[in-house]
Amino acid sequence: MVDGVDRGVLHGKKVLIVEDEALIAMLFEDILEDTACQIVGPAMNVRQAMALAEAEEIDIAVLDVNLNGESSFPVAALLQSRGVPLVFSSGYGSQGLPPEWQDRPTLPKPFTSDEVVDTLARLVAA
Repeated sequence: MVDGVDRGVLHGKKVLIVEDEALIAMLFEDILEDTACQIVGPAMNVRQAMALAEAEEIDIAVLDVNLNGESSFPVAALLQSRGVPLVFSSGYGSQGLPPEWQDRPTLPKPFTSDEVVDTLARLVAA
C-alpha cells in the first residue's frame, strides 16, 4: 500500500490500452505488467479500440484522448455503457476533455509509473 492506495487490487485485472504512440503503449504495458495486470491491446486507433471494447472482457481501460487526429470518446462511451471504468491519458489534462468527460480521471503526459498505478488502483478500488 502506497499513500493509502492498495496496488494489489490491480493483480490479474484486464486492462485495455488505447494509445497511438507505440513507445507510450509499451511503457503502459511495462508498468501494468509489473503490477500483474493482463494487457488487452494495445489498440492504436478507434477502429481497433472499438473492436476490442466490444469483444473482450475488460476490467479497466486507459484511453489516449487523441488517436492520430481521431477522438477516443466513442470508445469511452462504449466502455461506459458496459460499466468499464476508464482513465484518459492526455497532454492537455482534464481541461482538454469535453464537459461530459471532465469528471473522469486523467493521466497527464508525461506521467510516472506511480501515477499510472495509483490512478488505476484508486479507480478499481472505488
